[in-house]
Amino acid sequence: MNFLRQLIKSPLVTGAIAPSSSELSKLIVEKANLNDKKCVVELGSGTGVFTKEIMSNIPQDSVVFSLEINNQFVKETKLKNPTSIVYHASAKDIKKYLLKHKQDKCDCIISGLPWGVFGEELQKNLLNEIYDSLEDGGVFLTIALLQGLVFPPGRRFKKAINEKFRKVEKSKIVWGNLPPGFVYRCIK
Repeated sequence: MNFLRQLIKSPLVTGAIAPSSSELSKLIVEKANLNDKKCVVELGSGTGVFTKEIMSNIPQDSVVFSLEINNQFVKETKLKNPTSIVYHASAKDIKKYLLKHKQDKCDCIISGLPWGVFGEELQKNLLNEIYDSLEDGGVFLTIALLQGLVFPPGRRFKKAINEKFRKVEKSKIVWGNLPPGFVYRCIK
């Protein structure tokens, strides 16, 4: 599938010019420390590169599922990760799918959502859903692209997570990602 074609077709949904690199995927999963997680939700599975790392590192008895709004990406993620559970749904529906899996809250949310292209209202609404879906001490991890730090949506997102979460850490920059990116690790 042509990732660039999906970007051109839906720039506010796709948000990147290429799938995340394996180095960035490994970094976000490493920062999630999945070995002790009971319930992990992935938002924006894209083509399934994070999903692959999550599925390789999650304990077998953990609940794990992905929400992806682009149906073509849902198909591609399922094709690359046949044992994964991927719903064609918005990140706004986290609570609905947690309940479907008999969970009130989760202890980890991993996001590939393009925060740097979202408007202020969408950023705020999604962050509220994420925060409310995490248990106390739960962790929210998301990628950010380096150029996003200079544009208003990226700066607004950085400010919003620092105001909302108890602790926010920024990883090293992965220069081999296209474009270069890093991980925010936010603790509720």
